[in-house]
Amino acid sequence: MLPGADAFRLRAGNFNLLVLRLLDGRPEVVLPALGDQFRRAPGFLRFAPIAISLDDLAVAPAEMDFPALVAGLRGLEIMPIGVVGGSPAMRQMAAAAGLSTLRPAGGETGGPGIGAETEATPAPMPEAPPVSVPDFRGTGRTAMLVTQPVRSGSRIYAEGADLIVTATVNPGAEVIADGNIHVYGALRGRALAGANQNPEARVFALNFDPELIAIAGFYAVREGLTDAPIGRAVQVRLDGEALRFEKL
Repeated sequence: MLPGADAFRLRAGNFNLLVLRLLDGRPEVVLPALGDQFRRAPGFLRFAPIAISLDDLAVAPAEMDFPALVAGLRGLEIMPIGVVGGSPAMRQMAAAAGLSTLRPAGGETGGPGIGAETEATPAPMPEAPPVSVPDFRGTGRTAMLVTQPVRSGSRIYAEGADLIVTATVNPGAEVIADGNIHVYGALRGRALAGANQNPEARVFALNFDPELIAIAGFYAVREGLTDAPIGRAVQVRLDGEALRFEKL
């Protein structure tokens, strides 16, 4: 067995995302093992969105180096989008590194999907902390403006603010905001609004064709959006625990 080969597990999650189930929280152990795995399977997970499971880690939060882990995964062309499980302290540290807390969709047996009413009904994690809605008024910063196309592999985070993009968000790109996300162009990458657990956040796009869409951790991937108005002007909002997609 190769050194570090037992440092991680990959499994298919019930929300159509792969889950990186960490058994060892040290980036210097996990990253070389992942790199060796992918060298034996070229192209595996290249630019794929992935969730990181913290449930099997028995380390103190201070021992987790989330920035190094995120940077290393991106160096392997893996796109970590958030974490599941773990302690509140771990999730808080992950959020500081730009990783949202994700809530798997569809319960134990189903995946995310859009029904006849074009809604996705993810199931929240029972251990998730109470929702806190940030107030952006009076902070001196209400929006981040991006006027250039967001290229594949790029990631933009509007911390404590809305994000306004007046160009295309390309496939493989990721836009994140604690508030709303406005895309006055084509949204073809991943958009995560309300990243600081703000359920009132919304996503607006003139051309809606995302790889992944999320609000306050509730999300659906492209395969589950078959009945959504793809290619149209759309707003996405959270209704309870359901994502709703409405034409503009």
